[in-house]
Amino acid sequence: MSSLSISGNIVDVLHKTIFPGTIYIEEGRIQSIGRHDGQEYNQYILPGFIDAHVHIESSMLVPSEFARLATVHGTVATVSDPHEIANILGIPGVRFMLANAAQTPFSIAFGAPSCVPATQFETAGAEITAAEIRQLLQEDGLSYLSEMMNFPGVMQRDSQVMAKIQIAAELGVPIDGHAPGLSGEAAQSYAAAKITTDHECYTLAEALDKLAAGMKILIREGSAAKNYLALHSLIDSHPYQCMFCSDDKHPDDLVRGHINQLVRRSVKLGHDLMNVLQIACVNPVLHYNLNVGLLQVGDAADLIVVNNLQEFTVQSTYCKGVLVAKAGKALLPSVAVTPINRFMTQPKQVEDFCLPAKGTTVRVIEVFDGQLITKEQHLPALIASDRVIADLEHDILKLVVVNRYQNLPPAIALIKNFSLQRGAIASSIAHDSHNIIAVGTSDEEICNAVNAVIAAQGGIAVAENSHVEVLALPVAGLMSIADGYEVAKRYAELDTWVKRLGCKLSAPFMTLAFMALLVIPELKLSDKGLFNSQDFQLVPLWID
Repeated sequence: MSSLSISGNIVDVLHKTIFPGTIYIEEGRIQSIGRHDGQEYNQYILPGFIDAHVHIESSMLVPSEFARLATVHGTVATVSDPHEIANILGIPGVRFMLANAAQTPFSIAFGAPSCVPATQFETAGAEITAAEIRQLLQEDGLSYLSEMMNFPGVMQRDSQVMAKIQIAAELGVPIDGHAPGLSGEAAQSYAAAKITTDHECYTLAEALDKLAAGMKILIREGSAAKNYLALHSLIDSHPYQCMFCSDDKHPDDLVRGHINQLVRRSVKLGHDLMNVLQIACVNPVLHYNLNVGLLQVGDAADLIVVNNLQEFTVQSTYCKGVLVAKAGKALLPSVAVTPINRFMTQPKQVEDFCLPAKGTTVRVIEVFDGQLITKEQHLPALIASDRVIADLEHDILKLVVVNRYQNLPPAIALIKNFSLQRGAIASSIAHDSHNIIAVGTSDEEICNAVNAVIAAQGGIAVAENSHVEVLALPVAGLMSIADGYEVAKRYAELDTWVKRLGCKLSAPFMTLAFMALLVIPELKLSDKGLFNSQDFQLVPLWID
């Protein structure tokens, strides 16, 4: 690796100073920093940005391809929970992510998935035990225990849950949390189980309660969940206890921007520059003990060059001293990938999606744009010929989950606020077990979309009458093997099509994927039926 030097206004976030100078790099590390007082430069050098919690699989890209797109925006590292692929393939899936990520200088700190499967109320493709978590942390070099989504199990001090937490505590690695809505004494009890972070806060009061309990708060702004507006005041009130994260980022969003967007937005809102950069660059390194440089002598040369400290237009990105992006262009090469997968179900018939009328009032999932949480509504079903059909006038559509691991009948429910006027969409991205999920206005179109996903052995599909198109995701039914920019373009085309069909949600496929995530309140659908997370149990569709 050749030596290089980079000159500019150096932003030393650790010491809260900015000075003109030159950074000298040898073998990927900063050998020295020269200070040139009085010299004027028109560019700024600062530590690279870090996404403190992201499921890379949600970008529909393998880690090496995610890195190509993210580095263009000044991201040099992520803290990543591979539990999406783990729910399908177990440890071999996690090791696939590790092996692929190792082929890029971009830093990805993977965690050991703590909740595989997420609950007992759904069918997943694998299980990761406490013994396997120890193996991943000790032998595979994973960095932390990923989000403990079974927060009822933590609250009840369930023996299996606590065994996993104890292993992480014994090995001295951080334990990530996931506890939407917990506050007060409940938050105190959750944090007392050695949980160190939470990224699920959607109100400031909740975040403040968790901070008071000793947890750190990840301010999340992703493709589906957008909590920045509610939480951004924490940037100046708690700059050393917060981080930025996306959680889930679809490919078209990743092409547009990443953590750089939150940095720019925060400075524009008047937040203190050094507080913003502390959160975007420094806190993840300190909390997760990342092997990522912070512009100090001896550090890895993980840094970015930007035009100014208002726009933060990234001119170049370096990972371990390697120039990986310049002037909006990715310089990392794509990595050849051999897909791995688990897909067992067979094509479905239209009749499989018929819902016989067994009453008049049903539980309905009410969805909200920009949120993962839903509400349970009790509403009259629209019935024709003794069957429940989509009620377009009241925006109530049919939602189905098809078990991808066994050839079984689908689970069927109803959902409000998807706003489709025609057609259907389906996806094999359905958190966290990643069965096939679909929503639509007719059984025929739902069947067409589902069968397109099955034929591709994973993907996202749109059906309008007999016209069906699919973006294939051959890696575990979650990720493409294609160029990231091509995936983003294809995804954007399907997204636009869905919105032409009437959907008003900002990210229809992302929102759909979370309608099977049982650990997020309030009402969701698994392959086993409707689930109320408040009571943490399956509930019947029919009220009467």
